[in-house]
Amino acid sequence: MNWWSENNIRLIQNNISESNADLDVDLLIQQLKEFSANTLMLNTGGIESFYPTKLEYHFRSPYLEKDLIQEVIQKCHENNIKFIARFDFSKAHKSIYAKQPDWFYKTADNQIINYNEMVHTCVNGYYQQEYSLRIIEEVIDNYAVDGIFFNMFGYQTRDYSNHYYGICHCECCKNRFKTIFNHDLPSRENFNDPVYQDYIAFKDITTKEMLERIHDLVKRKNRNIAISTYHDHKVDIVRKESNTAIDRPYPKWLYSASENVQSIEDSWQGKLISNCVINAVDIFYRFVGVSKNEIEIRLFESMASGSGLDFCIIGVFEGYPDRDNFEVVKNIYAFHQKNQQYFGNFTSVADVLLIKPSHPSRNNSTKEYLGLYKMLKEQHIIFDVLLQENINEPVRSLDRYKLIIFPNVKGLRENEWNAIEDALTRGVSIIATGQSFTSNLSNQNKLANVFGGRYKGIKQETRSDYLEVMDKKTFSSFQQRGWIFIDGEFTKIAFNTEITTLLPYIETSRFGPPERVGGHQKNGDFGMGWYNKDSHVSIYIPWEIGHLYYQHGFEDHKRIMTDLIDCLLKGSEVLTTDAPENVEIFLNKYDERNYLLQLLNLSGFNGTTYHEANVIEEINVRIKCHAIKHVFSLVGKNAVSYEMHDDILKIKVDKIKNYEALILQI
Repeated sequence: MNWWSENNIRLIQNNISESNADLDVDLLIQQLKEFSANTLMLNTGGIESFYPTKLEYHFRSPYLEKDLIQEVIQKCHENNIKFIARFDFSKAHKSIYAKQPDWFYKTADNQIINYNEMVHTCVNGYYQQEYSLRIIEEVIDNYAVDGIFFNMFGYQTRDYSNHYYGICHCECCKNRFKTIFNHDLPSRENFNDPVYQDYIAFKDITTKEMLERIHDLVKRKNRNIAISTYHDHKVDIVRKESNTAIDRPYPKWLYSASENVQSIEDSWQGKLISNCVINAVDIFYRFVGVSKNEIEIRLFESMASGSGLDFCIIGVFEGYPDRDNFEVVKNIYAFHQKNQQYFGNFTSVADVLLIKPSHPSRNNSTKEYLGLYKMLKEQHIIFDVLLQENINEPVRSLDRYKLIIFPNVKGLRENEWNAIEDALTRGVSIIATGQSFTSNLSNQNKLANVFGGRYKGIKQETRSDYLEVMDKKTFSSFQQRGWIFIDGEFTKIAFNTEITTLLPYIETSRFGPPERVGGHQKNGDFGMGWYNKDSHVSIYIPWEIGHLYYQHGFEDHKRIMTDLIDCLLKGSEVLTTDAPENVEIFLNKYDERNYLLQLLNLSGFNGTTYHEANVIEEINVRIKCHAIKHVFSLVGKNAVSYEMHDDILKIKVDKIKNYEALILQI
């Protein structure tokens, strides 16, 4: 077993600058212990070397007066703290560019990106292809690192000010792309351009090849060195970030840490996820932290979803101008340290599986997926997330679920369809939304077979259109509401006669002036097709119900989906509760028999600001499980009363301030 396998990492990243090269290591160790940290990540090499490198093309920090990395590793290990060396090979000093210009990124008009004397390199250039391996080898051969992490791995087309420079047109990229695809590089990013589609494949191929070469080198040297980056190929620890950005469009994403962890934790066996909670407001404002309430939510979400803990600041702790978040971090890290035997090795008990589309931003599926994720969270439905590319190798067999949801998944490969159709024959139901399974004729044929509908094209303009909610039995939340609005694209589907069609489409009519409003007519299309087929139900929702909820937050769209799920699950949910939507609930087994129920109070979030949460009184939770004999709180350290009847556990949580964790023991 590797050192990271227990998944109890409590990582602190001090993202130091060159002026920290002579930092007080004893003080740093003392601070790490105050944080209950058991892992340190520190800048080691790449952009600047923080050790006395002997390599000609490895720029050494001008402030380095000692072997910082040697001293840090020695003192970390003396205090049972693991050390992860941070590298960044996306840039190199201008002095290296002056000697080896062919190693670097070039714009289409042959310009470089020079940002504060650091010049962008290229994935296909010699610096990243060969010299980066020599730097890694130098570190591994000379220092007892426990892990290595790569920042900004892959193709970088923007500088730190977020200026965009376009596709790299260096000679290495030109030649390699020509060799693989037999045509020139695309001039710009255009998803409708088949050459750009080849370039997307090119980036994937070359990035994975580089990760494989790094993996082979590191594991040949020492298999107990963990490899980590923001990619999932050939790595041991997938790193993600919960961060903020001044220019990021609204709405703010409340479930950042939960989704980051779930999408990896539920999709892979043998890989860990470390979700880095970034202290800073933005890369432009590294010395001001976000609200401590936001930090608290993100750390609790990481831990509750199945990850360890990961927190980052720029530089070192002493002299950092915003220390307001440190106590929150220390408290949560200390709680994790005391109770780590209950965390990190969860087994799912989920009823529902949400598929995360491959490259969701490329297929305009991100908001559809996030909106559905938000619906499930707010409705307290216990669900897993599975990356689309892992459908054939799921952590948990697909037939263990009652329902699988596809959010605007444009298409599946044949072997992926085989896995889904096998699950359908075993009684698993399916819901697909948006333009799912319309990408090509093969998928359209599957749409016709599985959902009983023929694809007729896309209605681009739906502004001022509606769907009529007529079936009050299925949609029990709509007793006093007759119409819901839609917006965006609508997929036109001709459903077969044996399909139950719901939500008749009402087309745009006059909406102004008020004196002329009216005259809406149904056009024969439907916003839902329900196919009872053999032992399962297939439901197709040909519009972006999740996107609308994510973007606008109208309850109508969520209630359509949650009423539908209620009908499909028919009271068989593993967990039901009267908790308000702003309580996030997690339920897993923490070993083969016993359960961990966690509740996170999100009531302090008002859509833009994270305030201190309001205390929520009396939450009742009902769980289907085997005979529970003991319930106690990890937070209050007290036994909790409960009732157990016919494999139904009933618990009343008297109040929740910010977070509660209950151990349910058989």
